[in-house]
Amino acid sequence: MINTLKTTLLLAVLTGLFLVVGQALGGRNGMTIALVMAGVMNFGAYWFSDKMALAMSGARPVSEQDAPQLHATVAKLAHSAGIPKPRVYIIPTDTPNAFATGRNPDHAAVAVTQGLMRLLSQEELEGVLAHELGHIRNRDILISSIAATMAGAISYLANMAQWAFMFGGFGRSDDDEGGGVAGLAGAVVTMIVAPIAALLIQMAISRGREYKADATGAEICGRPEALAGALRKLEEWNHQLPMHVNPATAQMYIVNPLSGGGIANLFSTHPPIQERIKRLLSMQGRS
Repeated sequence: MINTLKTTLLLAVLTGLFLVVGQALGGRNGMTIALVMAGVMNFGAYWFSDKMALAMSGARPVSEQDAPQLHATVAKLAHSAGIPKPRVYIIPTDTPNAFATGRNPDHAAVAVTQGLMRLLSQEELEGVLAHELGHIRNRDILISSIAATMAGAISYLANMAQWAFMFGGFGRSDDDEGGGVAGLAGAVVTMIVAPIAALLIQMAISRGREYKADATGAEICGRPEALAGALRKLEEWNHQLPMHVNPATAQMYIVNPLSGGGIANLFSTHPPIQERIKRLLSMQGRS
């Protein structure tokens, strides 16, 4: 419940930031345009995020005849989760990883890499799949898509504001004058502070949903220690054999396919693996 309230609050702040940037760029008209843009982009994210994610990852649908054990495992866990069985895909790469996508439980898909199938034990595979089904049950794909779309739109508006500022049109409208120190402060907030704040909020939402999916996955499979063991293996292998993925899709994977450290951790889409493992192990006997 706390995680859900935190996510709702962060999404509200992200939406408010988007409207503030729109107003700073073009007054009330700019805020109205920003609101319309947000609606259109969120609609697109809602309907097409699964197709885009699967295409960008190179995932291929796999039939029950070609992967009977994988399909049986997904079906069993989906039944335990109380959701329809999602479509099943395999990504042709040796790096072990997985993700879920889809706008709701009735239109969802799970994708696992070939490397994941080879590396993990059956119990660990169930833990990973349960985590992904947790994302589906919690509608995290929709939430993350909206957050990413809003953050990207704020960055786009900030870029527009840079050009407007260069040509003296920043913040001008028929009913406000702008200019002076206030205008300069507004320009700085719109062009620099807002995009960074939006990115930090997006990353915070993503990390929160990962924790939630870990807890839900442990509940679904009944073995939090198996998921913890899988995360440990996946983190090690993704450092040794990193994936080449579009950064925009990195947040979907169960472990971050992009390497980074230091200040980069602040902008990470995933919580620290050791903290995730610690939380999962603390759930033993309670799942």
